[in-house]
Amino acid sequence: MLYQSKIAGLGYYVPENVVTNDDLSKKMETNDEWITERTGIKERRHIKKGDGNSTAIMGVKAAKIALERAGIDKDEIDLIVFATLSPDYYFPGCGVQVQEMLDIKTCPALDVRNQCSGFIYGLSVADQFIKTGMYKNVLLIGSENHSGGLDMTTRGRSVSVIFGDGAGAAVLTRSDHNGQGILSTHLHSEGKHALELSLKGPSTMHWVPEIIEENPQEDIPYYPYMNGQYVFKNAVQRFSEVIMEGLQENGLEVSDIDMLIPHQANLRISQFIQQKFKLNDDQVFNNIQKYGNTTAASIPIALTEAWEQGKIKEGDHVVLAAFGSGFTWASAVINW
Repeated sequence: MLYQSKIAGLGYYVPENVVTNDDLSKKMETNDEWITERTGIKERRHIKKGDGNSTAIMGVKAAKIALERAGIDKDEIDLIVFATLSPDYYFPGCGVQVQEMLDIKTCPALDVRNQCSGFIYGLSVADQFIKTGMYKNVLLIGSENHSGGLDMTTRGRSVSVIFGDGAGAAVLTRSDHNGQGILSTHLHSEGKHALELSLKGPSTMHWVPEIIEENPQEDIPYYPYMNGQYVFKNAVQRFSEVIMEGLQENGLEVSDIDMLIPHQANLRISQFIQQKFKLNDDQVFNNIQKYGNTTAASIPIALTEAWEQGKIKEGDHVVLAAFGSGFTWASAVINW
């Protein structure tokens, strides 16, 4: 027997520390006009030293809200799925940290490393486990602490102005209504482009002391690298393809989309997709202006805000879409 899964509760958390474009202009050669024109971002949230936050802790804060809204007790959770590219530790993963901090009984905890597509990859995993009947309730989290690893100088501005910190969470459970819930998920990757958006070190291949010793005159590659124009070109293509794939799988037209929640990578990408599909402003939700790109957290944060603002109602067709490092891209179609 195949079950239907649905999102029963949503929550998000962002640090209180607001970092504006003007704030960044004091650290690097940039300004509000330059950042806004290229990304659409006005401000983002950064963890502040001493505020008690980390990737796992922000995930817990978002999860508590999602659990309360779902009306599901923590001990009813059968599986934890945690998506992030910025874990607190190399190991163990953030999933088991969340389990300990929430005092959840023994259950599996799975970490997903698919960067900007991480939340939808995690959603697909949760959906499959529920559909097959193996688990009933799954806690899914996307959380990122980017600010701890950005080059906050002029050298790194093309990347560093984009990213912010935050977490979003969803509780998935079996749906009692035929047809309500996750209709389909679609996952893709193309590894030949992996290094076009990457962080090479420090890693087991490039530890910092080794790099300094062997390449004293070279830049240390422990900051993220992004081939911006190449990523943009591939993103708009793959966003379009994977959205259409989801619609066609479910016999839907573009006009059937009630709400599109794109990964908040760059406002210009979202605007390009909106114009291509001829969607109006009420059919697309963007909040990158306030939070920047929070990678695995961006879709759950945006989804939660859209729901909180009454922009998503029961029976709506909601489409989620993401593209990012890997390259990976993914979509999900939901009957809310």
